[in-house]
Amino acid sequence: MAAPLLHTRLPGDGAAAATAAPAPGSAVKAPGASRTGISDMLALEKDFLSSPPKKTVRFGGTVTDILLKYKKGDTNDFELLKHQLSDPDIKDAQIINWLLEFRNSVTYLTKDFEQLISILLKLPWLERSQEVLEEYLAFLGNLVSAQTVYLRPCLSMIVSHFIPSRVIIKEGDTTISDSDDEDENLPANFDTCHRALQLIARYVPSTPWFLMPILVEKFPFIRKSERILECYVHNLLRISVYFPTLRPEILELVVEKLLKMDVSASRQNVEDAEDAEETAVQTNNGTDTVERLFNMDEDEETKDETKDISGKSDQMAHPVAERLDILLSLLFSYIKDVCYKNGEIDVNKTKDLYRDLLGIFDKLVLPTHASCHTQFFMFYLCSFKLGFAEAFLEHLWKKLQNPNNPAILRQAAGNYIGSLLARAKFVPIITVKACLDLLVNWLHIYLDNQDAGTKAFCDVALHGPFYSACQAVFYTFVFRHKQLLDGNLRKGLAYLQSLNFERIVMSQLNPLKICLPSVVNLFAAITRKYQLVFCYTIIERNNRQMLPVLRNTAGGGSVQTCTNPLDTFFPFDPCVLKRSKKVIDPIYQSWEDLSAEELQEFKKPVEKGTIEDEDDDFLKGEVPQNDTMIGITPSSFESSFRSPSSSVGSPQVTYILDQPL
Repeated sequence: MAAPLLHTRLPGDGAAAATAAPAPGSAVKAPGASRTGISDMLALEKDFLSSPPKKTVRFGGTVTDILLKYKKGDTNDFELLKHQLSDPDIKDAQIINWLLEFRNSVTYLTKDFEQLISILLKLPWLERSQEVLEEYLAFLGNLVSAQTVYLRPCLSMIVSHFIPSRVIIKEGDTTISDSDDEDENLPANFDTCHRALQLIARYVPSTPWFLMPILVEKFPFIRKSERILECYVHNLLRISVYFPTLRPEILELVVEKLLKMDVSASRQNVEDAEDAEETAVQTNNGTDTVERLFNMDEDEETKDETKDISGKSDQMAHPVAERLDILLSLLFSYIKDVCYKNGEIDVNKTKDLYRDLLGIFDKLVLPTHASCHTQFFMFYLCSFKLGFAEAFLEHLWKKLQNPNNPAILRQAAGNYIGSLLARAKFVPIITVKACLDLLVNWLHIYLDNQDAGTKAFCDVALHGPFYSACQAVFYTFVFRHKQLLDGNLRKGLAYLQSLNFERIVMSQLNPLKICLPSVVNLFAAITRKYQLVFCYTIIERNNRQMLPVLRNTAGGGSVQTCTNPLDTFFPFDPCVLKRSKKVIDPIYQSWEDLSAEELQEFKKPVEKGTIEDEDDDFLKGEVPQNDTMIGITPSSFESSFRSPSSSVGSPQVTYILDQPL
């Protein structure tokens, strides 16, 4: 069974304090609180050198003599030295004695002795006593300060210990190599490795620049076990704490790997795996129930097994989704640890992290089509303070309206704006209205510019950003219309009428033909109910003009209709990763299917007389103070509306809205 989840430690925790307070009795312990920096280490080394080493059985001369003989051509003692260091039964006292001599001879350990240093770096030092650990750390510090040519090999050796070591398991004639997940010393070993990196950085200030390429190179393959990936990412995030200059690159590396997992585990595949797992569990439970129907003595055992099954509910059935879930939840923990101190947000640190993550979002996430979950790190960070959500929306808005940006990125920015406004509980209605004002005003200006031109016709290639902005407006309106109309129906309707949806819908660019049918249908139903615009005539005309496309497949010809010409996806569709979902759900606004009665209710328009009388009984039932957001899910998930190249969408989730704002 794997060890428990490793939590990110920040400065001031045990991990950071480890370098400042080594274990008592160690070779490099601090004799007084006033000693700090490299001068302390030099003083400590002098203290250590003054103490005689333990006597051990050995062959050959001193290390210095052996190295000098080797340069003169006498290699006998040198080969004997390598043999003794490679002995798997070497004792702790022998290692300490050898390391002490090597520390006295570091000036002779030039590049000619690369093979000897390689043997020293392969010593199983983390599995030894505390005295060996301290002496080995001191040796590493001396070696890199005197011979910087060995900096990369030393860093590579330390980083290789960021994952559980491999163990060989023999079962009969079969030999299996696996990671040692049961090692209880893993957290302590990781602490020691981080101490080693910080120690080396004190001697060689340029260590972070040499370290980053090694971290990239050593990153485990994404198909490795969950435990290996978790340990490595955990240690990467810890490095970003004490090497802050590396944080943007480390976060970029982590997000890049998350995206690779994300796009290789589509939402449909993940949900299919979960459904299959649930069916298998129910089948097994049913079989067990029949077998134990008349066995009264096994009631207690049955209850225990039920608890075990429920205890494993956080595990994802899809293997790639399981890895993604673990790493994404680890990233969420890191973000919270950086931004919060003693339960209160540190605005300055959050701003710095926001800038780093925003740059990564622009570089990696925004250009990636149909990623399902990775982008939720921005959703989570924006929930900490409204200012960050508004800054993110403004950033996306600038991307959308800038004609110098590629059209595909402008369309993606529109998708993110609509999805964030619709799904984020932490975005108040006043911010939603401000964003709608910006978007709708831009749409009207766009139409003004097109009316006098020769391109005023329906074409996704020419007007992709326009259609993306239209869909963001429609999608946001569908999700937020009750809050927009809440409180004062007259003012709410006056505001919605001021947006002049009719001009957008009736324009020659015909956005209802391009936008996702599920969004269009709900938008049409709601706007008809409140007599804002009548869309059904245009929808029927578009349906008549929607010509089916004949596709040749391996099984024969098939007729398909492209209902998603924008290839739209909603970035913040519900999270289906079980661990990450627990973090996102409290700040997430979900959607339910409409009942048949409510669908019929949408077809009934609001009578004009009711607008003047806000105390009417119909209004009281129509816009209650605490209402449930229900309806057909406006997403790309429905099979009849799904893009052939995308399986992203909103599963059916129940959620009750808070008190309307």
